[in-house]
Amino acid sequence: MTKREWWRGAVVYHIYPRSFFDSDGDGVGDLAGIAQKLDHVAALGVDAIWLSPFFTSPMRDFGYDVADYCAVDPTFGTLADFDRLLERAHALGLKVLIDAVWSHTSDQHAWFRESRADRSNPKADWYVWANARPDGTPPNNWLSVFGGSAWTWEPRRRQYYLHHFLSSQPTLNLRHPEVVEALMQVGRFWLDRGVDGFRLDAIDFFMHDPLLRDNPPKPPPNGIVPAKPFGLQEHRYDMLHEDSFAFLRRVRDLVDAYPDRVTLGEVSSQDGAFERVAAYTRGHDLLHMAYTLRPLRGDFDHATLRQLIAESAATGEEGWICWSFSNHDVERAVSRWSPKRGSGAPDPAFARLLMALLLSLRGSACVYQGEELGLTEADLAFEHLRDPFGITYWPEFRGRDGSRTPIPWVAGEPHAGFTRHAAPWLPVPEEHHQSAVERQEADPGSLLNAWRRFIRWRRGRKALVEGALRPFDLTEPLIGFERVAGAERIACIFNLSDGEARLPSRGLAPLEGHGFEARREDDAFVLPPHGVLFAAVSQTEALRRAPVLERVS
Repeated sequence: MTKREWWRGAVVYHIYPRSFFDSDGDGVGDLAGIAQKLDHVAALGVDAIWLSPFFTSPMRDFGYDVADYCAVDPTFGTLADFDRLLERAHALGLKVLIDAVWSHTSDQHAWFRESRADRSNPKADWYVWANARPDGTPPNNWLSVFGGSAWTWEPRRRQYYLHHFLSSQPTLNLRHPEVVEALMQVGRFWLDRGVDGFRLDAIDFFMHDPLLRDNPPKPPPNGIVPAKPFGLQEHRYDMLHEDSFAFLRRVRDLVDAYPDRVTLGEVSSQDGAFERVAAYTRGHDLLHMAYTLRPLRGDFDHATLRQLIAESAATGEEGWICWSFSNHDVERAVSRWSPKRGSGAPDPAFARLLMALLLSLRGSACVYQGEELGLTEADLAFEHLRDPFGITYWPEFRGRDGSRTPIPWVAGEPHAGFTRHAAPWLPVPEEHHQSAVERQEADPGSLLNAWRRFIRWRRGRKALVEGALRPFDLTEPLIGFERVAGAERIACIFNLSDGEARLPSRGLAPLEGHGFEARREDDAFVLPPHGVLFAAVSQTEALRRAPVLERVS
């Protein structure tokens, strides 16, 4: 692996600044707080951190509505605080990626204020504007992800503007060369400060059909209208346009002008997600890597997981995927996928299985803050919600706040040590105290220490870091695949059930040091409930031809 490819197989730790650590006691996490607690991240053994937006913003979408791309919002500190954080991260051997929210801005951004004033100003075409239909209705039937029309009327221009999310997040016109150059200047500002790359937000929304054609309808398969009408359309024209590739090439040209810098794109869960990941990352002139929300929107059962692995493997080995099971926009995976969903805390063994699977798949991996602690989704009362998405759709959809609650640092302290004096912006669930960093640090058998052990073990296995992936054809409840790099071949087998499962042992030599155990019985390995087996492979075809595998009750 060359020096310029440190990102291949890297583990990236995703930090949501509002909820990581509050250094000044105002109830909101900040950049100085991240710097103070960065030793925790470095001790995991990860390669990089990705910071969600900390830029100047009215915070209607909590930072994903940027009002100034080159300034730090006072909520999070100052540019000097960012520089100190960057210096501290680099001293600890951590790369730093920052969010590039370049598909839209806040309606408070100076660019939009000028653009909306009239149709003749210098920035009149910097956003997507369109005339009303003859009856005054929006230009087409496109819907916002957050509900309602994707168009809002602007009386000063007598036109509608496009917004894929909140109406306060107008869409930039990325076909306009001046807009693209302005964003490249933003990129240079941060690259010159020393950031190691960008996570590009919502890249499937970069471009749309210039003819603004209506999306075709997509009737619900069960006939029941969903709470979120976005799913009632086939998103053929409002997103996923091939012109996005030209913009991505400009971004790659920018980043390649600086040594060892990388790009990480966010791909939606729309059909063909894995194919788009491969297309966006294929070759040397587009993104370095991309992750898709597809796994985060589906179930966690044998059939679904087999299909995800097969779809990913079928795209070939040219592009580079970055896997993610949890993030700031979805319910935490350990709750979302738990077999005990709705009936108490998830099984700790299940959290370990998710860890092992995430870090064994071909590609890089994003770990969302608190995932290493096994934090569950917070069950918040309506009065505690801050997310406009959740407030609008309550109670059918509870929004994103449940995955954004503060990190618990010290059990038993007020707000689990996240803040002092002021109440935190979101409450710390009482059950999260038992998962606090301080408590898990002292427990050799904790999930936190399991993450540290496994990342350290994985780092020494080239097949797991950068090898190819070949799915195994295993029967329920086992799923698995082989990772291959040169002569190193590692079988990765996962028991998705809460009972024991038997696997023929021929051709497999168990590996040690990763923290998982499977016992041998005669000519088989018995995996415990939610158990994992890592083994060197000597006879791959023998495993592929294995008979129907037996579940042990």
